[in-house]
Amino acid sequence: MLCFSLYAAMHAMQAAYRPLLEPLGLTYPQYLVMAALWGQDGISVGQIGQALQLDSNTLTPLIKRLQSAGLITRSRSTADERQVLVRLTDAGRAMAQRAEDIPACVLKASDLTPMRADILRDRLITLQKSLRATAQGPAPKLR
Repeated sequence: MLCFSLYAAMHAMQAAYRPLLEPLGLTYPQYLVMAALWGQDGISVGQIGQALQLDSNTLTPLIKRLQSAGLITRSRSTADERQVLVRLTDAGRAMAQRAEDIPACVLKASDLTPMRADILRDRLITLQKSLRATAQGPAPKLR
């Protein structure tokens, strides 16, 4: 079944990241949050959740742990107090340099060329969009 292969691949991907993230003191989900912030600092919790497709119940504890580690700060937006903005600290920005080789290491471990990795990513995005669209519609009838 496709779902088993995707599930096993996800676990293998996380296992490939684990030894690379240990020296940084990050878990894989924390790394994803940090990577989102390295791409664009000072974004809202909602924007991070949207980028990572995580709900606030999952994201909030991750962000709190990163704040406790001194890597980020949280503050209310002055434009809209309902929004919480997340910013990197100096330590969080410095960590970006220490982590910059991680994607290349994981790509090498995957034994994919950059072009094949891009193709695979694009196909997975298409699959994800199709499944999300189906999930939002009426439930299919089983025989």
